[in-house]
Amino acid sequence: VPTPPGEKKDVLSPLPDSYSPQYVEAAWYSWWEKQGYFKPDISEPNPRGVFMMCIPPPNVTGSLHLGHALTNAIQDCLTRWHRMRGETTLWNPGCDHAGIATQVVVEKKLMRERGMSRHDLGRDQFIQEVWKWKNEKGDRIYHQLKKLGSSLDWDRACFTMDPKLSNAVQEAFIRLHEDGVIYRSKRLVNWSCTLNSPISDIEEVIVATTRIETMLGDSAVAVHPADPRYQHLKGKVVLHPFCDRMMPIVFEFVDINFGTGAVKITPAHDHNDYEVGNRHNLAFINILDENGLLINVPAPFLGMKRFEARKAVLQALKDRGQFKESKDNPMVVPVCSRSKDIVEPLLKPQWYVDCADMGKQAADSVREGRLKIIPDHHHKTWFNWLDNIRDWCISRQLWWGHRIPAYFVRSVSLSSPLGRTEEDARDKAAKRFNVSTDKVTLRQDEDVLDTWFSSGIFPFSIFGWPNETQDLSVFYPGSLLETGHDILFFWVARMVMMGLKLTGKLPFKEVYLHAVVRDAHGRKMSKSLGNVIDPLDVITGISLELQDSNLDPVEVEKAKQGQQSDYPTGIPECGTDALRFALCAYTSQGRDIDMDVNRILGYRNFCNKLWNAVKFAMRTLGGNFVPSEKAQVRDLSIQCVLTAVSCPWFQAYDFPAITTAIYNFWLYELCDIYLVSLFVCEGGVCVCGINILPLLNFLLPTSIHPFSTSLTPLGECEASGSQSQAVVCRQTLFTGLCLLAPIMPFVGEELYQRLPRRRSQDDHASIHVMPYPETERFEGRNFILIH
Repeated sequence: VPTPPGEKKDVLSPLPDSYSPQYVEAAWYSWWEKQGYFKPDISEPNPRGVFMMCIPPPNVTGSLHLGHALTNAIQDCLTRWHRMRGETTLWNPGCDHAGIATQVVVEKKLMRERGMSRHDLGRDQFIQEVWKWKNEKGDRIYHQLKKLGSSLDWDRACFTMDPKLSNAVQEAFIRLHEDGVIYRSKRLVNWSCTLNSPISDIEEVIVATTRIETMLGDSAVAVHPADPRYQHLKGKVVLHPFCDRMMPIVFEFVDINFGTGAVKITPAHDHNDYEVGNRHNLAFINILDENGLLINVPAPFLGMKRFEARKAVLQALKDRGQFKESKDNPMVVPVCSRSKDIVEPLLKPQWYVDCADMGKQAADSVREGRLKIIPDHHHKTWFNWLDNIRDWCISRQLWWGHRIPAYFVRSVSLSSPLGRTEEDARDKAAKRFNVSTDKVTLRQDEDVLDTWFSSGIFPFSIFGWPNETQDLSVFYPGSLLETGHDILFFWVARMVMMGLKLTGKLPFKEVYLHAVVRDAHGRKMSKSLGNVIDPLDVITGISLELQDSNLDPVEVEKAKQGQQSDYPTGIPECGTDALRFALCAYTSQGRDIDMDVNRILGYRNFCNKLWNAVKFAMRTLGGNFVPSEKAQVRDLSIQCVLTAVSCPWFQAYDFPAITTAIYNFWLYELCDIYLVSLFVCEGGVCVCGINILPLLNFLLPTSIHPFSTSLTPLGECEASGSQSQAVVCRQTLFTGLCLLAPIMPFVGEELYQRLPRRRSQDDHASIHVMPYPETERFEGRNFILIH
């Protein structure tokens, strides 16, 4: 009978004969939530300390893959371990609004279903469509996280567009602007003509091509100062082939051996040329509008699409006899990964963050040891980025996101002071221009902020900053930031910079960067490759039919083809515990993971071994066995348990060591040695009269032998030593399950609840609030304290 949501599962009925992930993982999560186990108690100070970690907020656009599952498996293991150690523990959930990605998804959906663009709807109605999509589809990730067993405090879940976080974003922008850190400037940006917005480097991939059409915007020719071929051209000019533009010869350190050694300079459409243009005071001629159509060029090119112009310019040079030859000299040109559009460098006024001082502080925090990055081989990347940091373009010409709180006074070219409200901005503008407020007409900036800006203040915006809340005082700064190394700069560095600048504190003490999960062929998981695997498909098993998702239909088809290639018979049911254990077992510092789903099946078999061991022990102890309140096991040195105590490995984030120790303990020591030797006396017969052969066979995963009902269970046997042995057996299993619980929370809870309980309150209601086993020295020998 299914357990009602939030109610405790029936643990009095007999254990099923074999392990079933679906049976074990049912009902426990909603009961944990209802019992409040994921919520920290901050009513009074905790001498054990505080552990706080915020989730790397996943994009609201789609669903998690195995790479995200690794992130959450590691983070939940750490969270549960700290909670079991008695610390005030908070793992804070949240979701990112993902400005570009979300807008693209909704625009495609709108065009596919209604044949309309966002411009057909208008800004307000389009934003309503995005919110509608978010409310319908945006909770898929939270559902996945719960299925993964993630012990997040859901009452604190934050969305970056929530009022609380939006207020923090606005306040951060205004404070940084008032401090002179944020400024507005017209510079070259990476422009997507499809998105009509600048994009950051993280939204690009690199391909090779040539861009002959940009010569229409040339304003100079550069040669090397030491090139003997061009020394006679100092102070000279050249005539542009298609107009009357006279272009100077400038001397720059260009590559003498590249082509002819003479390089055309297009300051308004190339980042390197932009710097040359500034140094030589060249003309910045913009030849593209926001949609990729040619402007400020002579006929017949005026109004052409940029790629049509490429062919036309080449043909015109041939017609004029000015085309010499074509060679394979590829240039590096970025492509937007969202729109698949070639990115154009374009001169646009944008908002920027001056990162020089903040970048130095972030770099020094690691150099001086105040911030620890693990593993430390990432230091080189950290210092390379921050020591050479450029100013950060934070404005995006999108509709979905945090609208910039800047207002422009009509008929005045300068923007007014920023305002927390339009009325606030109007008052400031009236004072600046010395007029009454009724004479001021304002227009708010149409742009929104880069999504990384709101993510950069996530560690403190989730606690109500800039207000001095109790949560902010207790949980900020956080303890740890755990994430993939691929966003070390784009997110981690910006959190450090923004935290130091706006709060004066580092947002966390340590950064642990895990490896990237790749498929069985070593390829990074990508929707374009069709090798993205939903962790729920591994947990529950799946045929070749993909479940409903937010993927584009083309990406769905690629994913189907990828699964058919790698898993022609589908993916078998593995369960959450096996998936988590496998991900932790195969991660290591500095090495990417080639994850074959078939490996996870081995840990499903491990769960079955645990099941059989506890089932055997329970039947051996007997249904009427009640552990003595005064039972002590300090006089027993359990070396096999001691080897599995994994506190030092948790502290070092050495997850393969943790999983190996637990695996070896359960299989090769507790099952194969300890449980056997516990019941064996001379002659090969257990003290309670059970022959050892059925016991050994029982512990094998392929064979389960029913017990003879005529034999007396160990816990009810009056033979000398039986009671103490029963207590030790029960306590050893308790300890083994406690060691296992942070990684395998469901099977750990299920088996813990089934073991005989004391009548007092010493046995906790859930294994996840049990004290984690710790070692001590006792009379010169190693012991484990079993609570």
